[in-house]
Amino acid sequence: MNKKEALKQIKAGELSLKDVDIKLQADKEVVLAAVKEYGPAFQYADDKLKADKKFVLAVIRQEGRALRYSDDKFKTDKGVVLIAVKQAGTALRHADKKLQADKEVVLAAVKQNGFALHFADKKLQADKEVVLAAVNQDKEAIKYAAKSIITDLNK
Repeated sequence: MNKKEALKQIKAGELSLKDVDIKLQADKEVVLAAVKEYGPAFQYADDKLKADKKFVLAVIRQEGRALRYSDDKFKTDKGVVLIAVKQAGTALRHADKKLQADKEVVLAAVKQNGFALHFADKKLQADKEVVLAAVNQDKEAIKYAAKSIITDLNK
């Protein structure tokens, strides 16, 4: 199958990146189209694309959770992770532990999706500002807050 036909089928939701020729899995245009249709498609992209910072940034601007499938070096890159969590707060799950303990990163994540509090470092699950931001976005996020902060908030 040629690139033009693959793009047409991917955009129509009739073809997955998993099922295209390996050469097309290394094609930036094809991979971006596939990720736009189905974010986890990035897992089938060529490893060179997963290690290309400029390309990874383009992907996570469309689908932050694609951070999961990017090269590990990006999971420790605060700038990349911030872009990912601002697009999809739950991308925090795939960030390095140090960034899950970074207040700026966690605040960005919980403001986008309160559920991201679940993936924050325990210390930040007990941080009043972080918990309030999470609960403001999604009241259900309170179940991921530390018991000590819940007690504190109920006073």
